[in-house]
Amino acid sequence: MILYSYFRSGAAYRVRIAMGLKGIAPELRFVHLTKAGGHQHSIEYRQLNPQGRVPFLIDDEVRLSQSMAIMEYLEETHPEPALLPRDAAGRGRVRSIALALVADIQPLQNLTVTQYLERQLAVEEAKRSSWIVHFNEIGLMALETKLAREPETGRFCHGDSPTLADCCLVPQLFSARRFGVDLKPFPTLTRIEAECQQLPAFQAAAPARQPDAE
Repeated sequence: MILYSYFRSGAAYRVRIAMGLKGIAPELRFVHLTKAGGHQHSIEYRQLNPQGRVPFLIDDEVRLSQSMAIMEYLEETHPEPALLPRDAAGRGRVRSIALALVADIQPLQNLTVTQYLERQLAVEEAKRSSWIVHFNEIGLMALETKLAREPETGRFCHGDSPTLADCCLVPQLFSARRFGVDLKPFPTLTRIEAECQQLPAFQAAAPARQPDAE
């Protein structure tokens, strides 16, 4: 199994966590997203993955982009330990939390978006930073409210074992800190993050622990 990754990519970070929780040790190949204009734009990588993004998974004849699709694939092919609850309502809740992070927050801080703001729309750096902080704060506050009031929240986002939701939460909080978001208004999220960070899979997946870290 081969995983194309970049140490600071939140999407690749999610998949690394999920693989670690499932005891999967892929061959890592690195795609630098900013060096020389971004290696994701190279002809070679675009032939492999036309979307030009990370992560990208190769598992024998299987070729998959998109972190959620990859994690769902791993859940089906390596079902233990499970990262989705057994009941339909629980699976729906976990996917809802995960998608709030990966579909509503992360895309608005994505390098593709921020580079467009800078290069095509000439948005100055301070305003780009304000944009990122704004959308992080809105999305994280909604999630904080949800997790704080719902009884299904336990030690982790859903119950007392990590799920795909936690795989998505930890990278988003890493990114939020990197972009200067104040996380004090989100005590439930940071409590869950602290629980996650006690687990070896989360520790090993951290950006600073990657071979391509800078």
